[in-house]
Amino acid sequence: MTDHESELLQQLASGDRATFDLVYRRHNAGMMRFATAILHNRASAEEVVQEAWIAVLSNIGGFEGRSSLAGWIFTIVANKAKTRAKRDGLSVSLDTSATDDTTDDAFDGRGRWRQMPELWDEMTPERIVDGRQILDHLHEAINNLPAAQRAVLVLRAQQDLEADEVCKILGISEGNMRVLLHRARFSLRQSLDRISR
Repeated sequence: MTDHESELLQQLASGDRATFDLVYRRHNAGMMRFATAILHNRASAEEVVQEAWIAVLSNIGGFEGRSSLAGWIFTIVANKAKTRAKRDGLSVSLDTSATDDTTDDAFDGRGRWRQMPELWDEMTPERIVDGRQILDHLHEAINNLPAAQRAVLVLRAQQDLEADEVCKILGISEGNMRVLLHRARFSLRQSLDRISR
């Protein structure tokens, strides 16, 4: 745990409103995307995220720092969402034992593009104006990903959590996490390629 995170935790535990606002702004949108990925229902996700924030504030004094603060918060969201899914009779499985059946090698070992998609090679004024439509299309493509892929994408790519934290939160192996992340990125790339033609 860094000195900054330790100080942040102390301020949260003491009830500092400005610190809570900072942590809230930093994580709430990601928490919503993550809970929605598991529950497929925005209203239920909103309730779960509210419950998670209550749990965070109630238990911040007991946070032991065995993971990052974000990792701890997202573990709470995962547990609350899984409990809610079970209560609502939903089946939630974030584990896949499938191997990586995509033959695409668009990404290097660190998850970065080997070659930028054509869409981004030619940024013209028209494409900049169309940027909002592309962003909307990308959000829709993310929302249409299978729950496990979307959950991994939110935690790893959008929240920038470490791989071991993502695996711990979701209860999956590192190999499965990599497969899910690769499939999610591959699907998004295909989606972007379709609109660039």
